[in-house]
Amino acid sequence: MKIIIAGAGEVGTHLAKLLSLENQEIVLLDENQKKLDLLAANYDLLPIVGSPASLHDLNECNVAKSDLFIAVTPSESINITACMLATNLGAKVTLARIDNLEYLLPKNKDFFKKMGIDALIYPEMLAAKEVVEALKNSWQRAHISFDGDALELVCVKVRSNALILNKQFQTGFLDHARFRVVAIQRKSETIIPKGSDQILEGDMVYIISTHDELDFVREECGKINRPIKNVMIMGGSRIGIKSAQYISDKINVKILEKNYDKCLEISEKTNNKLVINGDGRDLELLKEEGMQDMDAFVALTGNSEANILACLAAKRFGVTRTIAEIENLDYIPLAQSFDIGAIINKKLIAASYIYQLMLDKKVQNVRCLPSSDAKIVEFVVKEGSKVTKSRLRDLHLPADINFGGYIRNEKGYICSGNTVIQPDDHVIVFCLDEGLHKVERFFK
Repeated sequence: MKIIIAGAGEVGTHLAKLLSLENQEIVLLDENQKKLDLLAANYDLLPIVGSPASLHDLNECNVAKSDLFIAVTPSESINITACMLATNLGAKVTLARIDNLEYLLPKNKDFFKKMGIDALIYPEMLAAKEVVEALKNSWQRAHISFDGDALELVCVKVRSNALILNKQFQTGFLDHARFRVVAIQRKSETIIPKGSDQILEGDMVYIISTHDELDFVREECGKINRPIKNVMIMGGSRIGIKSAQYISDKINVKILEKNYDKCLEISEKTNNKLVINGDGRDLELLKEEGMQDMDAFVALTGNSEANILACLAAKRFGVTRTIAEIENLDYIPLAQSFDIGAIINKKLIAASYIYQLMLDKKVQNVRCLPSSDAKIVEFVVKEGSKVTKSRLRDLHLPADINFGGYIRNEKGYICSGNTVIQPDDHVIVFCLDEGLHKVERFFK
């Protein structure tokens, strides 16, 4: 597949690195020669210096032969223009990064399609929704719901009080229909569990369950669900503003922003929520503003290091729920080792969305997971697919693939070796990165 990425910013660079490792033909178009040279020296991609809004430069990329054209520059107008041009020059599928929520309304989808734009992505809005989700589920490190909560994936870090500790899978203790452990992350290793494996203290465990069984999952993991009533947000970034807008009015929100002019803008955009002009790394200020009374602290500045340090400071004040935006992927394992509760990364969010465009239309949803070389994929099963031919235990699945659950007639079920998948089922599969294209074969 030939993929052209216009824009070597944070999102574009991450996508180029990620996709170049999958033996895709990647062209990276940007006006910054130094950025391109640095990336080309370390990754298998073709760098082209130019503007995505230039017909000449798009032709230099041979856009007419591209299967996917992705415009992710910081400028919404350039991205939209670039996709319109690329479509008319012959690109098969186009995607534009935007920062206007109105464009995502269902009624506008056909309008943009007629303009030559197949898909739109607003990473900051999606990141803000993840912040709100993380506040709703305070005992979880990550949470993904499928088909209106018919099935839910949760990630928890298990402590010494967890009932699921030190139980080998072959004992049958975890062999029931109430939830399924689809993966274990132990330090830098992601494990698809087999019979002799067991969950150890400090592991990050990914579990598929139905909504009705989440309380059972929480109890088995030794967790307490603490309600969130008071939240402090550090940083008036676009993600910070969107998060404040989306958080329920029943929750008290304080926003810290060190730029005075930005404080005025935030106040106007967030229904006059309490905005404080100050640096969130100032411990005296945090104390004065009642950090010790907060149920959650959310660090959303553009500086990953500052966000990590601020969350550590919040934990010293006794805040139990911390959430940090960490765009530097190398820092994510560090943040997890410091027990920062949830991690937000808009590059991974964008990558998840774009994977859906790369794969067949049978893929409903793809999510890249922080600090894990794995993905969670939702497939829609077609008539005659290989996966419908026999029980799961008889399919001889690769070791790096784990079927978690399936949704049939809007009801969620947990997979077992005896499960027989049927046409039109939605199947949730956990796979390591190298297993993504292997699992596709079972749905053809």
